[in-house]
Amino acid sequence: MKKKLLSLALACGLVFSLAACGGTSDTTQTPAGGNSETPAPAASESPAGATTEYEPATVRVAYMPNLGSASSLFTAIHQGYFEEVGLTVEPSQFSGGPAEIAAMASGDIDISQIGHGAHSLCIQGEAVVFAFDQLSQADAVVANKSKGIETAADLKGKTVAVSSGTSSEIILQFVLQDAGLTMDDIETVEMNVEGMTTALLSGQIDAAATWSPNTVTIEQALGDDYLVLGTNNDYTDQAAFPSSFICTPEYAEANQDILVRFSQAILKAQVYRAANIEEVAKTLASDLDAPEDTMLLAVGEGNWQGAVDCMGDFDTIRSLYQAQQQVFLNNGTITEEVPVDNYVDFNVMQTAYDNYSAAK
Repeated sequence: MKKKLLSLALACGLVFSLAACGGTSDTTQTPAGGNSETPAPAASESPAGATTEYEPATVRVAYMPNLGSASSLFTAIHQGYFEEVGLTVEPSQFSGGPAEIAAMASGDIDISQIGHGAHSLCIQGEAVVFAFDQLSQADAVVANKSKGIETAADLKGKTVAVSSGTSSEIILQFVLQDAGLTMDDIETVEMNVEGMTTALLSGQIDAAATWSPNTVTIEQALGDDYLVLGTNNDYTDQAAFPSSFICTPEYAEANQDILVRFSQAILKAQVYRAANIEEVAKTLASDLDAPEDTMLLAVGEGNWQGAVDCMGDFDTIRSLYQAQQQVFLNNGTITEEVPVDNYVDFNVMQTAYDNYSAAK
């Protein structure tokens, strides 16, 4: 079926032009969270060659155990980039973005890395995006062919595991739409990503909306019965799937300098990640106590170089978030358009980029 949906010629051009991104744009908008003053650059007042003095701070950061979510965070930790800006990071593992946002709301976590799906909660005012991480390519709807599934249309009446509010749920909705189906045509079972992997392999469910590296584990176990019905890459002509670092509006209001310093370290980590993705995958496998070969097979789950190429190109980054919001509008996750600048803090992004560029 010919893909339509959305008036997203915008997204199409942007996603495919990431490699050509570059340059800076003037961003003078009021940052999300309500603080209308741009924070003072953390290092710009230092004389050339001087060592910047930072007030030490500790931040508790949530991540999910996959390359897309954890790679820039752990790279910044291992390469000492957070230490360079006076930050001590305490990482904490979660199974999905909505749970991370709930932990921030309760005060247990300061900052989270989220995939596409949980951005709907940012749009609704529960969190603020302050750093763009990358465009996800990790999500997939996969099935067990032995359950009588050869195409997406065969999902009708089948049991499909999903983790609500995640980016993989969005891919499932796209897959069903292309097959002329809706969520009402399948039997959905709410599961975390680890549970759906076990359930699919044991035959308790027929298909799953999941993400890497779980897709690698499933493929290795099912062999010839492994079937991919759709991934992020199948819908780049219809939507953008950014992942981001976020915090609560209250934390953003009170900690602009910490967010700038954190983002500055992440930018440096993103450059290292793009140039050394296999090394990063091996190191992360050790961090997450995951099989190294599985993590290496997941190196294609993010547009690593695209994130680097778009550094400082805030027009493109803003448009990616606009395209992302259109996905939520079209599938009914949100009902009213919200200005991107209401929940994306471009002042933090700009200041972090300026500091990063000055320190190179």
